[in-house]
Amino acid sequence: MMHEIGQLLIIGFDGTEISPRLASLLTKIQPAGVILFARNITSAAQTHTLLRECQKCVSMPLFTCVDLEGGTVDRFRDVLGPTPSAADVFASGDPKLFRKHGRVIGQNCLALGFNVDFAPVLDLALPASQKVMATRAVSADPKQVVIYAREFLRGLSDADVLGCGKHFPGLGEANLDTHHELPRVEKPLRKLWNEDLIPYRVLGRQLSFIMVSHAAFPAVTKTSTPASLSKKWIADILRKKIGYRALVCSDDLEMGAALAAASIEQAAIGHIRAGGDLALICHQEELIRRAHEALSREAERDRRFAERVQAAARRVLAFKMKHLPRMRTQPPSAARVDHLTRQLWEFGEEVRMATLAREKPITRAKRTTKERT
Repeated sequence: MMHEIGQLLIIGFDGTEISPRLASLLTKIQPAGVILFARNITSAAQTHTLLRECQKCVSMPLFTCVDLEGGTVDRFRDVLGPTPSAADVFASGDPKLFRKHGRVIGQNCLALGFNVDFAPVLDLALPASQKVMATRAVSADPKQVVIYAREFLRGLSDADVLGCGKHFPGLGEANLDTHHELPRVEKPLRKLWNEDLIPYRVLGRQLSFIMVSHAAFPAVTKTSTPASLSKKWIADILRKKIGYRALVCSDDLEMGAALAAASIEQAAIGHIRAGGDLALICHQEELIRRAHEALSREAERDRRFAERVQAAARRVLAFKMKHLPRMRTQPPSAARVDHLTRQLWEFGEEVRMATLAREKPITRAKRTTKERT
């Protein structure tokens, strides 16, 4: 059971190299995966080596994860250069560039040793969340979100990197940042089903992971429980009603919205009990250890929870055996890094020129209209 518990956790940590303390944590917990942030990344070769050293401490293949959307969420900015945001690429109006966005990001991830990118964002670009989401969301029209995300996921797949749709069931109407506060979305299920949930309904088979948000939807659940801890959202709507079959993960359980609703122990147990497969705890070692111990104790105490743990762990392991790409054995050479950096710059220029070309006819049409009047 202890080995199965580890397969329910993806963990983050401080530092840019493997330390005795980190090695001990990984060896004890045997997590399903690790996630790196900008604080862990100083160069391409260093990042690749760090991930490889993490894998040496864990017997099963690791999900090596990163948040890389482009724009404001770009962990490789200081190593490879900036990647255009999802909104900037979407503004080009060119599905070929949507796919190239995913492929370029995927190639960068793979070169540094990552096999999972927690992208794309599927939240609708609605006025309520504009200050929070900004260029991370592409459109208020769910059909347009599907067009961008489908091509982006194809691009990731071209590079053998797994994608993740987020933040289920949708933060488009959330006016608070879940990193700090628990938003309440007062929207009935019927409207969510016909708007925010469309990308998940359409793209379910393309999504290796779906990340569940910490927003509360009281019109649906009749409580202030975050979706990440809600059986109604995960087991009933996502699994049964939508029919999603791949992996369900929480957003970071260290975020303010999650800890406002539950302790780290309650949050980890609550996510798995609700039907989740993977709990993300992205920073503090103490919280990771507490969550791991709480999951173990609850599985020993509660037979039904133990069965839920076993089902989630089986799903994770079966998915790994079937889909997990093998990590490159060698860190990227200087020439490879130069190539990736140049490719990023060229892609940014391609997006910029395509957007300008799309805007010019509109400008000309406005000028002609003014002249006529």
